[in-house]
Amino acid sequence: MSRYPEVERFDPVAVEEAVLARWEAEDTFAQSLAIREGAPHFVFYEGPPTANGMPGIHHVMARTIKDLFCRYKTMRGFRVDRKAGWDTHGLPVEIEVEKELGLEGRHQVEEYGIAKYNAACRESVLRYKDLWDRLTVRMGYWVDLDDPYVTFENDYIESVWHLLKRIWDKGLLSQGHKIQWYSPANGTVLSSHEVSLGYKEVQDVSIVTRARLVADPQTSLLAWTTTPWTVPSNAAMAVGLTIPYVKARQMVAQADGSEAAEYLIVAKNQVGAILKGDYEVVEEMTGAELVGLRYEPMWPTFAERGGADADAWQVVAADYASWFAILTGWNETMPSSSTVRTPTA
Repeated sequence: MSRYPEVERFDPVAVEEAVLARWEAEDTFAQSLAIREGAPHFVFYEGPPTANGMPGIHHVMARTIKDLFCRYKTMRGFRVDRKAGWDTHGLPVEIEVEKELGLEGRHQVEEYGIAKYNAACRESVLRYKDLWDRLTVRMGYWVDLDDPYVTFENDYIESVWHLLKRIWDKGLLSQGHKIQWYSPANGTVLSSHEVSLGYKEVQDVSIVTRARLVADPQTSLLAWTTTPWTVPSNAAMAVGLTIPYVKARQMVAQADGSEAAEYLIVAKNQVGAILKGDYEVVEEMTGAELVGLRYEPMWPTFAERGGADADAWQVVAADYASWFAILTGWNETMPSSSTVRTPTA
């Protein structure tokens, strides 16, 4: 026999259901509001979930924390009005509807018809509301489900615009600039949550590019980057002052069948990984000796601006340059997930 028979007889599900049945019979939630009539208010509007998706355990965890604050405030003597809500706007809703309708891109949405598209979104967004309501009751989460705010209702939309107008009238709105994720396919900016939807790891393609020195066109600096699209706007290259670099000579075939020497500057501990074929190290130096060297713009379009941009296209020192010849990153080793393409002349 167990030393603790009470533990074996304990049925947590039965206990929970018994408490819920008592709360329902006695209308305990409503009573918690009625007995605080005239007391100071603590108003809680739930940060609304999107009811076109299935609820999960993370919703139970988040709502438990919300409920703790509301119950605590009730115990402290406040009247705690708690209003449920449903978020009916957002990219997840639109993407789900577009998949169901077989639409690809905003142009097909416009061809389908904005009014019909909006109607389909409205129908979709509360698809699992009953499941959410059952979860809300089953977990003992106290909130007014009978009169929720719904973000697609005109009353809600107009209230938001009204509040924005009042904030504007008080001079509390300011205009600024912020970098945002953007979806060209959907024609809209993205939140961090939307970016993470359907996230998967992919191989990150990087490139090694070159820049010829102005004073010695036979010699090029090599630069590694995981953002190749920034190359046209490149204006400087960074080196670590104490990092050892080498100048290596390679023979390159010419169009007429002859060979000519070219010289490449690269970090000493990466020369074997970057340079392919036969090469000869002809000089060693530190990053400090490279600072101030000027190089030709990587993009010919900017070449004519060399005189105007006197400080552009030269080697500068940076404490974050760590392992590679010219670096704008923090990696200590070549990332195994990257594909490195050795530059050609």
